[in-house]
Formats: sequence, C-alpha cells, structure tokens
Amino acid sequence: MRLVVVGAAGRMGRALVRLIEETPGAVLCGALEREGSPSLGEDAGLLAGCQKANVAISDDALSLIVEADGILDFSSPATSVVLAGLAAQARIVHVIGTTGFAAADLAKLTAAARHATIVRSGNMSLGVNLLAGLARQAAKALGESFDIEIVEMHHRMKVDAPSGTALLLGEAAADGLGVSLDTHAVRGRDGVTGARINGTIGFAALRGGTVVGDHSVVFAGEGERIELTHRAEDRAIFARGALKAALWARGRKPGLYSMANVLGLD
Repeated sequence: MRLVVVGAAGRMGRALVRLIEETPGAVLCGALEREGSPSLGEDAGLLAGCQKANVAISDDALSLIVEADGILDFSSPATSVVLAGLAAQARIVHVIGTTGFAAADLAKLTAAARHATIVRSGNMSLGVNLLAGLARQAAKALGESFDIEIVEMHHRMKVDAPSGTALLLGEAAADGLGVSLDTHAVRGRDGVTGARINGTIGFAALRGGTVVGDHSVVFAGEGERIELTHRAEDRAIFARGALKAALWARGRKPGLYSMANVLGLD
C-alpha cells in the first residue's frame, strides 16, 4: 500500500515513516510538510532516523496524493479537511488522527466520505479504544447513580482541550447512558457553580511537561469509586494504530469509519 505521511518532519510523522519501513505490505510514497518548512527537500527516511527512503519531503499535496493509495494524517483541522477533499477526488484511504474539529469541519469530512474511505478517531491506540468500550459498558450498567468525570493530561504544547481522546471517551459514556454528550457535557467549573447536576459528564484538562497522554474515566458513586485509566508512554502506539487502520481500510467501500470498526469493537 503506497502511503503519504502528513507532517513527515514532526514527531508523529517520523514515527510513521519508521513504522512504514518496518511493515510488510506498506511503502512510503510521499512525505508532506507545510509550505516554508525547513525540512522541505530532505529525505524522509534519513530525517526519521532510518535508511534513505528516496522520498523527498514536499509541500505539494496534490502531486503526492495522485500517486498514493492512502494518507496518514495527524495535522490540523484545516489541513485535514483539505486533504479529505483531495482523498475524495482520488478515491483513496484517508486515516485522520487530527483532533479539535468544529462541527462545520466534521460536516465536510462526512461529505468527503461519500467518495473517500475515511477512518477518523480521536485516538488511534488499541488500549484507548478498548477503554472507550469499557466506559460505555460501565455507564450503561451504572446509569445515573454514578457521576462520570473524565480527566486528561497532555504535554504543554497541546493546543486543544478537552483532548480528542477525552471527547471520544465522553461520547462512549454518553452512549452508554443513552444521552447526547452535546447536552450533558460540563467542560469547565469556576466560581460558585452550585451542586453537580445529575447525569452530566464532566471534563478536566491538565497540561504540562512532556506527557504523551493520560486519560481516566471516573465513576463516582455513594461510598465507592471506579477509575478506568490509560497512559500512553510512546507515540508509536498511535502510529501503529493509524497504519493498521490504513491497511484495514484499503479496498473497503467509501464511508466514515472509526477505530472501533477497525478493531471489530463496533
């Protein structure tokens, strides 16, 4: 499978380049970076710390995509929306690990999925998607008798909050309760907020240091508390999940899929 890595000079991009080199059935055919990047023209393999890939980093998305079977994309909402449109024109796979999408962005991804095979997830790791399944089951079993709080921590450079993973977990909990996260989420508390409203799902976002990603779903009841936690120790877990998703999606009909579909959890 011929793959284009978006943000090839970044930490996640380099991890993807290294993983593609190690994976039978996958080949790096393009490496994309933003216009003006100091890495333009460099060999993506050498930049990632592996052998020469003979793939120069480029800022010309269209020229790369016409030669590809799929795109691995951990970028920004604006970039991902543009790439989804190009993937739809090319009728190829687009794996999206980007977070922070607005409702209008998601509508554009849904439209692109009429012609592209898109796998989008707030987190690509196996462990987090299993955690989401457990959170859904626990919320369904416990109901509103337990308060649900989602706590996440990331490195100081992360720009969106709550994280895409926290929202993924919140959606799973809301699904278990049979409610909409849009109407039941509490994103922040400050000042005199009053007593907690029954059935809501709270979020707390911590930022600092170089934390890759910690997420906990807390179910707090009368006299007891259940905590489900996942800690990411290496960004390679996200790269492995994204590559697994791309290989899974190749040859499937266009549509919008999730990692739950890839892992057979949905």
